[in-house]
Amino acid sequence: MLSCVGRAASACWRPVRRYARMNKDKNDSDRPSSRDVNWKPSDSDFSDPLVWSRDLEHLSFGELSFAVVQANEVLEDHSLVDAADGATFVGVFDGHGGPDAAKFVRDHLFLNLMRIARESGTISEDVIQRAYAATEEGFLTLVRRTCVIKPLIAAMGSCCLVGVIWRGTLYVGNVGDSRAVLGTLSRSDKLVAEQLTKEHNAGMEEVRQELRSLHPDDSQIVVMKHGVWRVKGIIQVSRSIGDAYLKRPEFSLDPSFPRFHLAEPLHRPVLTAEPTLCSRILSTEDKFVIFASDGLWEHISNQQAVEIVHNTPRAGIARRLVKVALNEVARKREMSFTDLKKVEKGTRRYFHDDITVVVLFLDHENQEEKECAPELSLRGFVDSVGPSRFDIFLRK
Repeated sequence: MLSCVGRAASACWRPVRRYARMNKDKNDSDRPSSRDVNWKPSDSDFSDPLVWSRDLEHLSFGELSFAVVQANEVLEDHSLVDAADGATFVGVFDGHGGPDAAKFVRDHLFLNLMRIARESGTISEDVIQRAYAATEEGFLTLVRRTCVIKPLIAAMGSCCLVGVIWRGTLYVGNVGDSRAVLGTLSRSDKLVAEQLTKEHNAGMEEVRQELRSLHPDDSQIVVMKHGVWRVKGIIQVSRSIGDAYLKRPEFSLDPSFPRFHLAEPLHRPVLTAEPTLCSRILSTEDKFVIFASDGLWEHISNQQAVEIVHNTPRAGIARRLVKVALNEVARKREMSFTDLKKVEKGTRRYFHDDITVVVLFLDHENQEEKECAPELSLRGFVDSVGPSRFDIFLRK
């Protein structure tokens, strides 16, 4: 059995070694690092077959740029933008264990939000929190219905980052380690990166302390495994939609799924779907918001990202942020960016994660002039645009 596992692991890593051995450009050492905020990829860099983008969409309050790069054999990042007159929703859903949870969140969270907002007559932090809870309960119901024929659905989950702009206020909710970063001007007219989200990742000391305080009788609640802090030695995020086997005993997986098997019975939830929330009234100093899955932030700092957006033409800026991150991936692997682009999906996951980026520009003068703009509903990585589903009652 061990020899079989060894051969399988060797087979998995063989393509990685092959790509890592590719000839590097002789001038790689002279190529600007992606950490240089003035570095801009050339148009020839934009030919990666695994990158999808919408370079610029006009909205009632500004503009939007959207890009996704696939690394997994089956894309696990799913996303949604829904924009109407005076109202916009952005959702970035970074799945793990498979795509089912992220797809479910994409298809249901916005609709739950609209239903609850209609009942409440407003949008608020409480409405967003209730939309998260309804989506979590809906996915756990799906798991309950299907786990007999598809047991691994109990191990599928998704990080969930949501931003809603309504009546001049930005509301942000988050579970997991995706991130929303605001580009705003300081009093001295300097561009500042302001992180709007709190991340839930066991790699952060604050999160480990929170887990230990919630589970004082469990010495294994956070474990260092393969150099990475993990909840129960299994998962890095401490909050998610899904991951039913870490929340309810009825969904526990048996030893035939060792990756997702708990050594002892689950007495209370290990993870939660409770989002951290924030809201702010947008001012003229607030210029744009970057919403992105953690695949971007592994390679680009908050300040670097906002400076790239600020100093680069708007059209295609989300795609450029993805390219800067991929250039950094290639630099770390001591390979050329051209060679990285040759790595196919599936194998590409050994180099980087799926990455989703949405850049939302806040043009306050457009709001004042009430410019007409198309209303749309757009799913990331899907080349289709439908009408907005924002409830008309909630619009200005």
